[in-house]
Amino acid sequence: MTSLAAAQRLGFEPFLESGRVELRPNYSPEDAEVVIRAVYRQVLGNDHLMAGERLTSAESLLRNGSISVKDFVRAVAQSEVYRNKFFHTLPQNRFIELNYKHLLGRAIYDQSEVAYHTDLYNQRGYAADIDSYIDSLEYQENFGDSIVPYYRGFETQRGQKTVGFSRMFQLYRGYATSDRAVQAGRLTREVAQNTASRVFIGSTQEALAGVSGGSRGKFYRVRAIQAPKPGRMAKIRRSNLEYLVPYEQLSSKLQEINARGGKVLGVSPA
Repeated sequence: MTSLAAAQRLGFEPFLESGRVELRPNYSPEDAEVVIRAVYRQVLGNDHLMAGERLTSAESLLRNGSISVKDFVRAVAQSEVYRNKFFHTLPQNRFIELNYKHLLGRAIYDQSEVAYHTDLYNQRGYAADIDSYIDSLEYQENFGDSIVPYYRGFETQRGQKTVGFSRMFQLYRGYATSDRAVQAGRLTREVAQNTASRVFIGSTQEALAGVSGGSRGKFYRVRAIQAPKPGRMAKIRRSNLEYLVPYEQLSSKLQEINARGGKVLGVSPA
């Protein structure tokens, strides 16, 4: 898990402090309301929702247990409200990058993902394209049927590409900003060029060392938590590890840690 100090320095502590929202068995009406608000905030990109835009029928079905959180997420993303806010008014590349943010909680990794969703929409239409995010193995493994999607691009996870970390900062500007405030695609150029942008600390012009724009020949200190061994209890404390890595091997080392199920705590110049 990312430390609070690092989150404050980089400007995404509201996400870190909010935690995951899950609808557990035997939930109360108040629990359902929390989930409904969280789904609207996440899927609609923190945009203002008028009372007349609420999906009252889907809300009722969720409250009485007829549909899951995943079904409610689908209902919001398939709704005319979502289409009017993001599909009809934004360029397609911006719409795709927001779908990844709203429904999978991460940034686009490469041009093949853009091409896939462009082709899918052209061949099968809007509904099939939205379903492809929600019915994906990635969605199921991270959110299942009961967890509201959340911005997970700030953490290291198995199967995530490290480039998604820096790109997530292009898409995330805190809970006070609506995703409709930006019309043009934020990642179009760097996805097409297969490059990664720098991460700047807060509102300063100081770049975070070791994420992008590093210096060849220099070494970086990578702090990580080791994954528990198979068969060990999850409550057993995991070991803290530290690696001294040259810039040229930094990306491969981060990928190796992720592949082993570990979590990167920080990267700093050695």
